[in-house]
Amino acid sequence: MAKKKKIIKRVKKAKKAVKKATKKVKVAKAKIRRSAAKKASVKKTKSAGLRLDKIGEVTHYFPHVNAAAVLLLKDGLKVGDRIYIKGHTSDFKEKVESMQLDHVMIQVGKKAQEIGLKVKSRVRTGDSVYRI
Repeated sequence: MAKKKKIIKRVKKAKKAVKKATKKVKVAKAKIRRSAAKKASVKKTKSAGLRLDKIGEVTHYFPHVNAAAVLLLKDGLKVGDRIYIKGHTSDFKEKVESMQLDHVMIQVGKKAQEIGLKVKSRVRTGDSVYRI
């Protein structure tokens, strides 16, 4: 009986340690997300000398409709703005023609919204979206 109690105590202690470690991981992930949003910064391209303002990041691509889900990290985005999408294999500029939020057409996307954006070429998760 004494052995069972010792084993039960050890198991409870191990469960507490796992909960504590899980909580630390969640806090660390949240800090990383916040710092990534803060690091959305201004950048200059070498070729054209353009001043670029990173406003978002691609989170998903829908090939059947040529649309990208974009998480807006900074400022906002309006229909008619010119954007530059840069990634590992993506590198193009275009004018924002169409935006959606929850399958409803919108004219302005605000910070922290995940919008649907019509794009002319394939993009990949993680590609950066800059306003020109």
